[in-house]
Amino acid sequence: MSEIAVRRALPDDAEGLARVHVRTWQIAYAGLVPQAVLDSLDIAARTTRWRAILEGLDQQGRTWVAIEGDEVIGFSSSGPARGDDPPWPLELWALYVHPKRHGSGAGALLADAALGELPAFLWALEGNARAIRFYEKIGFALDGARKDDEVGGVTLHELRMVRGI
Repeated sequence: MSEIAVRRALPDDAEGLARVHVRTWQIAYAGLVPQAVLDSLDIAARTTRWRAILEGLDQQGRTWVAIEGDEVIGFSSSGPARGDDPPWPLELWALYVHPKRHGSGAGALLADAALGELPAFLWALEGNARAIRFYEKIGFALDGARKDDEVGGVTLHELRMVRGI
């Protein structure tokens, strides 16, 4: 394997981000998110959405990509805290690494690019033990806060994790 490089995402990375995003959801959230939702995820539609974000049409935060060779293998996004009563002003909005590259170190590199050493928080899907363990490894801890989201007619529970307290 070649070395992993991390850099700011560019509009030309949209399809690579979409592929990672869709495939990671389909694998990591199997059994947690309705299968019909996972089956309906569309790389072309997600590419269009990512291109709009990366062209600045819908971007308040920053997105980073992990590149190995010439392939996007992961991404992270961070920005201003969303929701009511956030514990910190910085939120890790997303961090996904293609399942074939789990354990490669890309996740830690992406977290560092998105957050540096700043205090931050994130929301992790309840039941996603692998992600929760990873976030604990890089200094986050569950703080007891929960929120519910409806996806595909099912209520999903998210757990808040914080670091820097």
